[in-house]
Amino acid sequence: MRIVVTGGAGFIGGNFVHYMLNKYKNYTIICVDALTYAGNIKTLECIKNNPNFNFYKIDISDRKTVYDMFEKEKPDIIVNFAAESHVDRSIEDPEIFLKTNIMGTAVLMDACVKYGVKRYHQISTDEVYGDLPLDRPDLFFTEKTPINTSSPYSSSKASADLLVGAYNRTYGLPTTISRCSNNYGPYHFPEKLIPLMIANALNNKELPIYGTGENVRDWLYVEDHCSAIDLIIHKGIVGEIYNVGGHNERSNLEVVKTIIHELGKSENLIKFVDDRKGHDMRYAIDSTKIHKELGWIPTISFDKGIKKTIKWYINNRSWWENIISGEYTNYYEKMYTNR
Repeated sequence: MRIVVTGGAGFIGGNFVHYMLNKYKNYTIICVDALTYAGNIKTLECIKNNPNFNFYKIDISDRKTVYDMFEKEKPDIIVNFAAESHVDRSIEDPEIFLKTNIMGTAVLMDACVKYGVKRYHQISTDEVYGDLPLDRPDLFFTEKTPINTSSPYSSSKASADLLVGAYNRTYGLPTTISRCSNNYGPYHFPEKLIPLMIANALNNKELPIYGTGENVRDWLYVEDHCSAIDLIIHKGIVGEIYNVGGHNERSNLEVVKTIIHELGKSENLIKFVDDRKGHDMRYAIDSTKIHKELGWIPTISFDKGIKKTIKWYINNRSWWENIISGEYTNYYEKMYTNR
């Protein structure tokens, strides 16, 4: 089996590359990544000499380069993680999100149609559903929940999902889509909540939290997500959408306080900053479908997963300390200073 993993130097994609190489010794994993700010080649350092691993520095919206790669590698399955994914950045500059997340997806699927790929899998997000009210803990996102996006990022991901459905129906491309809740774990770029809080706490810096910190997310440990994708690409029904959730709802403030206590730091580090525009209040995934059809359930609780994540960041300081410089520092100052 030959699997192309786009966005494979990013957070979830990188973890998936490691997961698949460890599990399937006879598979070839072809990693594609444009190595923009969130793609880190060091995530792949320990597997670069694996004979079953190939890497291409490619922008998925570059049609000729993508086609050349398909021609050479002749993949069986495409798993598309490649995406601009940070909500704040999408508010600041929506255009690159449209280019990568919509046009890039179209180019990949055109290549799949042209070269007869057996399965195209799109990694989506629960953010396409919008949000849920805090006072209705009985409500959850199902695969039938209408799309109701809040940001340029989620709108671009929803647009890509609609394209995937259209390619399945119009061209007969064998597709599946998964919509996941918030992931956390190793190799997470330090602009996102959990790694940002860990890095800042380790350096005794302020911990900026939007608004009052009451926004709720369902947290999914990245290895659990990888196992779900593995099941979907091998056993998922063509044309179907699968929600993948962690069953670990926590408010942002609860998450930050958990990290503080695990590291033995003071809550005085917390600093509340002006809220994000259009900030969704609550995400909560109903994963009944993937459990009933494919037998998947998350195995790592938030309490266990956050300990594993904190330990990884403590033991791999060089990975994230090299990132917190240059462009990222400028972005951080812009987003969180004087708010």
